[in-house]
Amino acid sequence: MTTLIVLGAGGDLTSRLLLPGLADLLVSHHGESLDLRLVGADRDEHDQQWWVDRVREAARTAGAEGPQVEQLLGTTRYAATDVAADGDLARLLAECARDGDVVCYFALPPSVTAAACRALSPEDVPEGTQLVLEKPFGHDQESAAELNAVLTRLVPESDVHRVDHFLGKSTVLNILGLRFANRLFEPLWSATHVERVDVVFDEDLGLAGRAGYYDRAGALADMVQSHLLQLLALLAMDPPATISERDLRDRKAEVLRATRLWDVDDPASCSRRARWTAGRVGDLDLGDYADEPGVDPERGTETLAEVVLAVDTWRWAGVPFRLRSGKAMGRRRKEAVITFKHVPHLPTGLLGTPSPTRLRIGFGPDEITLELDLNGQDDAFGLERTSLTTQLSPGELTAYGQVLLGVLRGDSTLSVRGDTAEQCWRVVEPVVEAWREGRVPLETYPAGSGGPRGSGLLEDVDARECVEDAQAQAQREAATHEIGSTE
Repeated sequence: MTTLIVLGAGGDLTSRLLLPGLADLLVSHHGESLDLRLVGADRDEHDQQWWVDRVREAARTAGAEGPQVEQLLGTTRYAATDVAADGDLARLLAECARDGDVVCYFALPPSVTAAACRALSPEDVPEGTQLVLEKPFGHDQESAAELNAVLTRLVPESDVHRVDHFLGKSTVLNILGLRFANRLFEPLWSATHVERVDVVFDEDLGLAGRAGYYDRAGALADMVQSHLLQLLALLAMDPPATISERDLRDRKAEVLRATRLWDVDDPASCSRRARWTAGRVGDLDLGDYADEPGVDPERGTETLAEVVLAVDTWRWAGVPFRLRSGKAMGRRRKEAVITFKHVPHLPTGLLGTPSPTRLRIGFGPDEITLELDLNGQDDAFGLERTSLTTQLSPGELTAYGQVLLGVLRGDSTLSVRGDTAEQCWRVVEPVVEAWREGRVPLETYPAGSGGPRGSGLLEDVDARECVEDAQAQAQREAATHEIGSTE
């Protein structure tokens, strides 16, 4: 039997994501193979019924029901545990280890998780125990390395699971199939044919009650340093020999070691930060971020972060990778866009200026779109833009269900390896330093807008395409007028 201990049982992460993901996993076809007991732990005193009701509500929210869920509800228990108190966590680990293997999930603030791990000694952690942590993993490269040293003092690296739930998203995993199972794409997947890569994760949501965490993290640490760099690694890595823990994570690590700021000596030219001011998002009026409850305006936290990176490998030398994430934006946009280079020559007689071929991988809605130029309907020799779109399979499991499946099977393929966590911080440290020193101004943008104007970074591909389409249309009209005049 495996005992899953959830530290932070009363927290938002547990109720909103972790427990629904677990319930989803139990009712999937994987659930029958799991011999699992759940223990909720937190420093507050709660009775058993409180915890059972909490688990049941999470299962109901996930739409999960069946004998596996009922068995979990019948065997789960709550244990009041203060991870900061001397010996509390060690006693809980020892007690749960009597029944078999232990998975200890720290659904706690990162600083509390780090302190709890430092307080443990190797003798306090039963053999075979797996430790599961939520991002961020440290707050810079040095602290990430220190945390790694603490963790590997307690258990082997293979028993540490650094959770980035993006890696469990079915759409993200589809990047592997798209790239490596289709001869159409992989031969073109390099600087020879690709002009640029954009990874954008713009949300139309505000803080959603997360001010306590978000105001200390900001968009750079919350999204770019973690999720979006992981996406970059999947998009830019060389083909692995196998989709296994070692091969896949080795290829990702290679890419991240080669990744740097586009101009390390001038972070202001390739990074941008901004935060929202009062505006309207859809039907909702949103006030200034600085006035949100729980926000310290003097901290200068950004709600939009943008960086341009280089990947110094044979495959990607000279190709800019733009990563951007913003909150309270006017349009929800979650996608990776691969922009291919223009054709070297357009045959005389084809009217219009061709736009570059683009492949869009959407992370919500989950779809893949290939944008092409084809002969027009009205003018057989005029170019018109068209899109080929297919919906992606949503997958059987939610992102957290997929991550938990790997954890409970002892498979760390979808976890962030220790050296990778350090490299992600190294990549953004020049940006963090420049922002801290005020070398990059904190701009503003109205909530519900497309972000700040006048960017000195790479032009947004959507904005540029509008210009290209307008230019192409103008050329077609001019050519038509010229032909008409001749006749």
